[in-house]
Amino acid sequence: MEESRTQSKAARLRRIEHKLYNTPQGLGAVDLAQYCGVDRRTIYRDIEALDLMGVPIWQYEGKFGIDRDGYQSTVRLNLNETVALYFAARLLAHHSDENNPHVVSALDKIAASLPDATLSEHMSRAAEVIRAKPMRSNYVQIVETLTRAWADRRVVTIQYWAADRAEPQERVIEPYFLEVSRFEPASYVLAHDRLRDALRTFKVERIQQAELLDEHYTIPDDFDPYKWLQSSWGIMAEEEVEVRLRFSAAASRRVQETIWHHSQRLETLPDGGLMLSMCVGGIREIKNWVLSWGSDVEVLAPVELRAQIAAEGERMASQYHRPE
Repeated sequence: MEESRTQSKAARLRRIEHKLYNTPQGLGAVDLAQYCGVDRRTIYRDIEALDLMGVPIWQYEGKFGIDRDGYQSTVRLNLNETVALYFAARLLAHHSDENNPHVVSALDKIAASLPDATLSEHMSRAAEVIRAKPMRSNYVQIVETLTRAWADRRVVTIQYWAADRAEPQERVIEPYFLEVSRFEPASYVLAHDRLRDALRTFKVERIQQAELLDEHYTIPDDFDPYKWLQSSWGIMAEEEVEVRLRFSAAASRRVQETIWHHSQRLETLPDGGLMLSMCVGGIREIKNWVLSWGSDVEVLAPVELRAQIAAEGERMASQYHRPE
């Protein structure tokens, strides 16, 4: 019976810890008691136990919460999970073009906790690769602000320098999702833009300043970021268009080695080439990927993308045909 009560308390402490961590504004003892099905005195003892365990508990105006900046979670990984995490770390090292101290710190902590010496060493090397890159403190501060805004559902004001504008513009946004690009070292925030009264995608590297406001917001229950980005080639969720590409026989095998988009359809051609068809959100992001295949690909549809690739090819040809 004593063992059963101990297990029950341990489970309840985990529930309270998880609940407080995911409730940034904190909860009162009565709310926690109702949530756990115990009386308030038990909750007070549980809060004290969590504090003794090193969980950074705060108390203010009758509410309890967890200091997220000081909180450290414990994760246990088996060998295959560790290798999967190592792959993620290597990808992160390739993707990062500057020193983000939070990324470095996270990798250092993971490396220190791994039982396998070889994997631990390589995880540390991944951290060193990122640590050696230049640091832009303003960018780190902006990422921290956006992270806090997203986690706590707080409105944030940003100074955003769009690529087509001569100077930054102030925007008030409600972050719905943070995402990274698959094709460039860049991160994005998908947010409700109050200026446009619509969802917009902002490149974090173009944000000059970010300031948290006291105002809170609510993400609609029917908003699903994965569904929103489902048809996008990268990060832009624009109107879907069918893209049809004909690859040469020389490139056919390389194309088949990768699933480029969830909607893709492949058709082997009589000459050994390959037809790739897919429905993607707009053509802005896929254009550079198509160009990377050079003469091994021909755009058959849409007409607009075919014209853009052809024009780019003509500009390149004229540049290389100029006399020295």
